[in-house]
Amino acid sequence: MKIEVYMENVGRKARATARVLAGTTTQAKNSALSATADTIVASRASLRSENAKDLAAGRDRGLDDALLDRLELTDARIEAMAEGLNEIAALPDPVGEITDLKYRPSGIQVGIMRVPLGVIGIIYESRPNVTADAAGLCLKSGNATILRGGSEAIHSNQAIRGCIHAGLRTTGIPEDAVQVIETTDRAAVGELLRMDRYVDIIIPRGGKGLIERVSRESTIPSIKHLDGICHVYIDDQADPKKAIAVADNAKTQRFGTCNTMETLLVATSIAPDVLPELADIYRAAGVALRGCPETCRHLPEAVAATEEDWSTEYLAPILSIRIVDGLEEAMKHIETYGSHHTDTIVTEDLGRARRFLREVDSSSVMVNASTRFADGFEYGLGAEIGISTDKLHARGPVGLEGLTSRKFIVLGDGHIRQ
Repeated sequence: MKIEVYMENVGRKARATARVLAGTTTQAKNSALSATADTIVASRASLRSENAKDLAAGRDRGLDDALLDRLELTDARIEAMAEGLNEIAALPDPVGEITDLKYRPSGIQVGIMRVPLGVIGIIYESRPNVTADAAGLCLKSGNATILRGGSEAIHSNQAIRGCIHAGLRTTGIPEDAVQVIETTDRAAVGELLRMDRYVDIIIPRGGKGLIERVSRESTIPSIKHLDGICHVYIDDQADPKKAIAVADNAKTQRFGTCNTMETLLVATSIAPDVLPELADIYRAAGVALRGCPETCRHLPEAVAATEEDWSTEYLAPILSIRIVDGLEEAMKHIETYGSHHTDTIVTEDLGRARRFLREVDSSSVMVNASTRFADGFEYGLGAEIGISTDKLHARGPVGLEGLTSRKFIVLGDGHIRQ
């Protein structure tokens, strides 16, 4: 079958199923999620077997150890997939929620209702657990979903799809509510990005190349972030203990995440109090330091930073450090080089904290807290489909509510406009 015909069929089925899902009860969705979780646990052996095929193919293709690690489905990761689905089932259902219901002078009542987006296309790489996570979030929010995983995980993703469909069948929800693209043909991605007659939103989860392709080619709105160039600014009114703890955790807790600090900004007068101890911490953690000329004078081990360093998401044990005159210069640096993801100020000055919160234009802005908190689970969303640095329609960690839209509802009793 031609890829165009195949994708057309997928889109048509998703659109038809979206109308069914919009009226599906919370109980039915939760039952399907719980049944899927049980099926995943019961299917551990077959999931591991199919995953082994992907791992063997990946080694033959020369995938590096980091990619193979992300690809592997261990028993712990299979259990985590099931736990994630049960956690989603336990979350409040946003669909159908009515807020701001008010009487108008005409006598009508006007309110806002949460509704599904419709059909969500998700393109992702490597991690097969995304198949279960994304399907669960989309199902709970009442959306049909088209999942296109990476070719390196084709056997794993199809095996997980089988578990999801088994769970859906227990409650009578159409299997087309979750479709996992069966072909590894790269043309399927191009087709999906142009299916605006069927798909309402595209969510890419992967490397910069994938995000750039979606931004360039998609005729469908997307929820995405391109880079996670996160900053911590240590103000001259900071508590040094807090500053060191935050700057340590923001970089060393995990290196390869989008909410990891990539640039540390330090006010001139506090630099001698915090930089030597931080340098010791980073050295012990194997972090290579790149700094401005003033930083290099304080820390001889630091390599001179280039202009490119300030706008680079390393996702690695590398950190850029810049000493700034104060809050104004720090915010200017963030505006110039930041990616509008997550930025933190460490300060005991309430006025400066408020200015930072108000004026830094990022999806998450923090005071005296590590950037590593920029996460749907930590924010109380329960789970997230990704993080958006766009301003429309979702911003920051995108949970269930971010996968819905709203519509105005009007209640009357035979009212007519005069």
